[in-house]
Amino acid sequence: MNIEKKIAAEHAVELVEDGMIVGLGTGSTATYMIHALAERVTNGLSITGVPSSQRTADLAKQCGIPLTTLDEAVILDINIDGADEFDSKLQMIKGGGGALLREKIIAYNSKQNVIITDSSKQVEKLGKFKLPIEVIPFSKNGILRKLEKMGLQPALRVKNEVPFETDENNVIIDVDAFGFDDLHELNHTLLAMPGVVETGLFLDLADYIIMGKDESITIFEKNKS
Repeated sequence: MNIEKKIAAEHAVELVEDGMIVGLGTGSTATYMIHALAERVTNGLSITGVPSSQRTADLAKQCGIPLTTLDEAVILDINIDGADEFDSKLQMIKGGGGALLREKIIAYNSKQNVIITDSSKQVEKLGKFKLPIEVIPFSKNGILRKLEKMGLQPALRVKNEVPFETDENNVIIDVDAFGFDDLHELNHTLLAMPGVVETGLFLDLADYIIMGKDESITIFEKNKS
């Protein structure tokens, strides 16, 4: 058990109120959140979840959390998800679990985005964690060559000796973005490539980051100015 992830998750679910539609993130930290939220549902909390992956949907169903789709919900009251890295500006890299496309769509359509992490995810500069890029399979070889020319050292993500496949039947290319200082420009450049569906750069989306450290939490809030 990762106590830092657990306490961050438990604190985050206390923000969920009766009647809310809740975005359910994907990943190891989000798993703690789903279990904590399910406990509140068992104790009488009435909410509906919108899962960011099939993996999350399966777990939420097992735990007894009622689910709906984003098409049905349209706007979510709160989204709770994890991150692979975050910096002092609350900029993030996500997608280590391969759900970055649906995670970003849910984040974009949520009134409030709450990110839960352990202390290992806090960094001075983003990019030590490889940046995932979701790509249509038809385009992958051309994009790999383009990313190589950009100095991004791309690698097609593989699982069980075959290309990893997302819930949208796309593939993921992981790149080294540590040498790039302007991440907004990098994100724009990547998204302009035909065949790139989405990137794991989650910029200006987090409202709060709740970080577990040892046996306490630290809360980082988005600068409203």
